[in-house]
Amino acid sequence: MKKQEFVEKYGEMACTAGQLYGLNPVVILAQAALESGWGMSTLAVQAYNFFGITGYGVTNAYWHGGKTDLGNGGLLFRRYDTPEHGFLDFARLITTVYPQAAAVSFFPAAYAQEIAYSRYISEANGDNREAYRKAIIGIAKQLRLKEGRLIID
Repeated sequence: MKKQEFVEKYGEMACTAGQLYGLNPVVILAQAALESGWGMSTLAVQAYNFFGITGYGVTNAYWHGGKTDLGNGGLLFRRYDTPEHGFLDFARLITTVYPQAAAVSFFPAAYAQEIAYSRYISEANGDNREAYRKAIIGIAKQLRLKEGRLIID
């Protein structure tokens, strides 16, 4: 999927989730793009999980307990009924579990710093915090809100 297609397809979902939870839709979509390879990851395509959210925790209005295994004997990940549920559950998770990141979401560099150096990232699973931080900032710089819609420059 091309970047423009990704933004057109999922930008409104990021805006809805951002509005509902008081988050910047730019950082929501930037993180979705990073985590899902612009919507091309197996997890995004097969489970509507654009954020690599693991399949643990209590069910909620957006996640009904469905899980998927990527077949590598590793973690289980959440499987959502719709892409909208994936975006809404992510926004819910950020505001409830990562309030420091949520509080600075309208400042993408500060948000990237908070989320990259939080327990959202697992170095034990091979994540690189600094590369993650830089990637969110880089993607966020390509996105902007125009007349209530996300666009990519």
